[in-house]
Amino acid sequence: MDSEQLRENAHKMVDFIADYYKSIENFPVLSQVEPGYLRELLPDSAPNQPETLQNVLDDVQAKILPGVTHWQSPSYFAYYPSNSSVAGFLGEMLSAGINMVGFSWITSPAATELEMIVLDWLGKLLKLPEDFLSTGQGGGVIQGTASESVLVVLLAARDRVLTKLGKNALEKLVVYASDQTHSALQKACKIGGIHPENCKLLKTDSSTNYALSPGLLSKAISDDISTGLIPFFLCATIIYGYILISVGTTSSTAVDPLLALGKIAKNNGIWFHVDAAYAGSACICPEYRCYIDGVEEADSFNMNAHKWLLTNFDCSALWVKDRNALIQALSTNPEFLKNKASQANMVVDYKDWQIPLGRRFRSLKLWMVLRLYGLENLQCYIRNHINLAKYFEGLVAADSRFEVVTPRIFSLVCFRLLPPSNNEDHGNNLNRDLLDAVNSSGKIFISHTVLSGKYILRFAVGAPLTEERHVIAAWKVLQDESTSLLGGARMIYHNQLEKYVPVLILLQFAGNIQSKMLEKLSHGYVQMKFQLSPPGSRACQVLLSFIGTLNLRNGPVSIKIVASGISAYPNSAEQRD
Repeated sequence: MDSEQLRENAHKMVDFIADYYKSIENFPVLSQVEPGYLRELLPDSAPNQPETLQNVLDDVQAKILPGVTHWQSPSYFAYYPSNSSVAGFLGEMLSAGINMVGFSWITSPAATELEMIVLDWLGKLLKLPEDFLSTGQGGGVIQGTASESVLVVLLAARDRVLTKLGKNALEKLVVYASDQTHSALQKACKIGGIHPENCKLLKTDSSTNYALSPGLLSKAISDDISTGLIPFFLCATIIYGYILISVGTTSSTAVDPLLALGKIAKNNGIWFHVDAAYAGSACICPEYRCYIDGVEEADSFNMNAHKWLLTNFDCSALWVKDRNALIQALSTNPEFLKNKASQANMVVDYKDWQIPLGRRFRSLKLWMVLRLYGLENLQCYIRNHINLAKYFEGLVAADSRFEVVTPRIFSLVCFRLLPPSNNEDHGNNLNRDLLDAVNSSGKIFISHTVLSGKYILRFAVGAPLTEERHVIAAWKVLQDESTSLLGGARMIYHNQLEKYVPVLILLQFAGNIQSKMLEKLSHGYVQMKFQLSPPGSRACQVLLSFIGTLNLRNGPVSIKIVASGISAYPNSAEQRD
């Protein structure tokens, strides 16, 4: 690599990325392209001769970015966040520059030792028991994702049982999980050879806020033991007979009762894993640390720094109390990898803590995040998102057309649009249509789940650039699209301005007059009648009526004023009482 060529091109790339972030709000949050769009835009084969970086960047701008869903957009509220930051980006850049493959200590001692140190730092911020630190028999390791973390501890738990009982016991091993647990558990079971019928998802419901019931778990374990099965794995946000406890499930951020579940796991010889992939970041704040009380009963603990702790993807932190359990399950020792330090057990070789052999210098970016921001700023960052989610929750609760479905704990709000009475599918199609409408607008991106058979919308605050104004704008999009769906209305957008200029003038004028009336509406709107004198004039008379019409050159148009905004629709549209 030519250093001056790197310097010149890297400057251009940094400028391009900086401009991208500066203009990120101009892009549709959710990509609006159709499947296969890119093949029509790019050549069938690679070029024979080199091209300039500028040509490539031009193609990125014109052809790649339209096909990108912008996870760093301040209006991204889907799934869970995937944080990026200046510190994380710089750490990633430095890692790419050094470009080492640190599978063992000898291949880059600094990479192994920094990872041990920085995970001890993070473990202390979370107030994890000392058993999880590298100074004891356990320690931390950076995996790519929580899915990898759940897999490696499941394999460690499985092999611990099979070593005692023999390999023929595999068909009897049982995994237990809450039905809110991430689907990564089921994939781990497939890879680990657990029979599909022995991966048992225990039902949760609103009575426990979708957390796993200790009583239900105890009964399931007892029933299976009585039939000769071997409890091996529980995933609820709980893993050995393996208990995987989730702190903040993916669907609804339900929090399982760690202490009670942990005692059940210990009494039954079950490996107890706490999965705090999303919510773990919040636990650096003292007021949220209580949600992992009971972690002292766990055999392993996982959280994703790349979700909500400003560390660029990928960086999933996993701690175990007994590192030998991982090593015995995952270690290989071919001749070409042998060296004095490893043979003497003087060092940690992270190749034996993970599935692949090779690994990147991921600890650099986490180290830089912790140093360049510090604990206090990271705590403020988390608290700000939680406060924004609380604000959004209040907006939803104040509109009687909606309901908040589960109590908000962190920065995820689960809500739904209430259907008209006697709706056959309980509003599932209505909320599915609302999701499609808001996402296809390009203004925001949200996702969904299903709880107790109901289609639920998820609003997850966590993008680094999100401010209160973005939450307010997102709520307006949701309200406007809801009004359209409930009343058959067609919203007036800027691209329709010319056609509806007379309507827009009147609605803006009249909307201010009736503000007190609008605040009291049980269904969110009242309909108004307008009379122009002369036609096209700003002057008007406003009369309340159940159905209002306005004769324009384009034909009769019904007008309604809603608490969230204004809409107009043709008279042929179905009216709502």
